[in-house]
This record gives sequence, C-alpha cells and structure tokens, in this order.
Amino acid sequence: MTDLPLIEAAARRLAGQARRTPLLSSPFLDEIAGRRVLVKAECLQHTGSFKFRGGWSAVSALPGDMRARGVIAYSSGNHAQGVALAARLHGVPAVIVMPEDAPRLKIANTRALGAEVVLYDRATGDRDAIGADIAAERGLSLIKPFDDAQVIAGQGTTGLEIAEQAAAEGVAAADVLVPCGGGGLTAGIALALEGRTPGLRARPCEPEGFDDTARSLAAGTWQRNDHLSGSICDAIVTPEPGRLTFPILRRLCGPGLVVSDDEALRAMALAWQRLKIVVEPGGAVALAAALFRPKAIAGDAVICVASGGNVDRDLFQRALAGLPAD
Repeated sequence: MTDLPLIEAAARRLAGQARRTPLLSSPFLDEIAGRRVLVKAECLQHTGSFKFRGGWSAVSALPGDMRARGVIAYSSGNHAQGVALAARLHGVPAVIVMPEDAPRLKIANTRALGAEVVLYDRATGDRDAIGADIAAERGLSLIKPFDDAQVIAGQGTTGLEIAEQAAAEGVAAADVLVPCGGGGLTAGIALALEGRTPGLRARPCEPEGFDDTARSLAAGTWQRNDHLSGSICDAIVTPEPGRLTFPILRRLCGPGLVVSDDEALRAMALAWQRLKIVVEPGGAVALAAALFRPKAIAGDAVICVASGGNVDRDLFQRALAGLPAD
C-alpha cells in the first residue's frame, strides 16, 4: 500500500536522479482563467514526463537479483520511456509493450533508450495479458503504469514538490488539477498533499469520451470507457481507473474535470506561447481545465500539472496553428 512514508522513501531514492521541475506562471494565463494559475512543468522531467519518477522508484525498489533479470512494462509511451531510462541507468534489460498507434516519437525514443519494443493492436489486443506472458516466459519483473505501489510512490514525489513550491508562492488552499489516465499520478499527488498540505486538493482531468475517472468518482464505483482509442490525448486513455488508485482518488480527490481535444490543443498552444514549454495533449488537459472550466473551480489560485511533453511535430504544429497571428 502506498502512503506518505513510501512516497518519502521514493523521494530519497530519486534524489540526484529526478529533476525538481519548476512551478511556472504567466499573467496572460491568469487573465484567461480569472485567477492565479501555477503550472508544474513535469514536461521538463527526464524523458519528457513525470513517468521517470515512477519508473525509477519501482526499478530501484526491486531486490537486486530480480532487478538483474530485467523489467517489463506496457505503455503508450511515457511510462515506456520512464522505465526504459530507469532500467538503462541501472544496467538491466527492459521490454516495453506499446500500442501500434502510439506516437512515433514515443516508440522511437523508447527504442533509443535501449528497450526492446513489442507492438500490439490497442483495439483487439490485451496489453495486460501480453505483458504477463512475456514476464513469465523471461523471468522479468512487471512494472505496471499505475497499479503498482512503488510507481504511485514515485509519482507522489511530484506532490511533495508542489506542496513546498505552493507554500513558497503563498498558496495554502487551491485545487491541484492533474491529467489522469489510470490514476497513478493523481493518487500519488493526493496522498502527498494529504500528508503535507491538506489545503491543496487533487482533482483528476480527462478528455471527453474517456472520462472514466470523473464518472467513477461521481458514481462511487469503477466505470469503464466505451472505447480505447479516438482521442489525441493518448497518454491518458485507459479502460478504467486502477484497482489500487481508485480507492485513493475516491477518498481524497475532488470531482473530475473533462475537456475537449480542441481545448487541449488550445492549452498546448498557450503553454508554448506564454510559458515557453512544450506540452503534449494528454499532458495539457489540466491546464485546459483551469483555463476553460473556471466555473468548476473555486478559490483565488489553481495549480495545474503539465504532465508530459512528448508530442509529434505534426500534432504540435496543429496546436500552434490555432494561435492568432501576431
């Protein structure tokens, strides 16, 4: 079970490995949102997303003999790269199971980090079964993208930093908006905030049509998405909330927020224009919610996690095309 001591232990193992990412702001974004907007730029983390935190936490926590045999993970790209880099830095092999429709950049980067990539059809394949079969055949340790206590703990170190940085900015009470797929980052941040800054409340953010977490929180039980593809926010498209993560979300999080793909694209463009950071669609949904769902948020400030920046050139150009001419 993940708790604050496990997150703090992960933080000690991550010291000197993960980047302490900045909390950014812009008066132009504040004006759009009607309140102060602070953006936790995890797109500047190693491998371009927060996933390195969970990958390192899980790999470093394995017993030495198990770690030496290697690890396996399944992911549309960001968890893949986080685990691949953590494995390479530990000098152990990694196999990553990825959907065929994952962004080309993410597949290429995962291979460049030294991992073996196994592709599958997201619509017809069962990534859990594929990963379990390969793990059993080769004796690899499976590192799940969110339903893993050590992965959640690693992601929770983001929340420890947010608590410290928010205090430095004089923010003691605010919603913390988090892009949410299976819920590992949201759960980890929620646990860290509970232990360090109870006035900050995590809220999951998702794309329309893939709002399983928002619906699950409203219903009080697990809800599934009807489809497993069809959104540009590929990094946070999952069937349903995790078995480990959802009880944490149900206990600690506020209501979920849902944005459109077009709003995610607009948030990407504004992040580039006003903060000078590159954010992928799934990583931009929290900022989109802050900017375009202001009535669903209370208080004078809101904190958003920009969770990843691994976006193909064509899609990023599409986002920038929506900016007005100077």
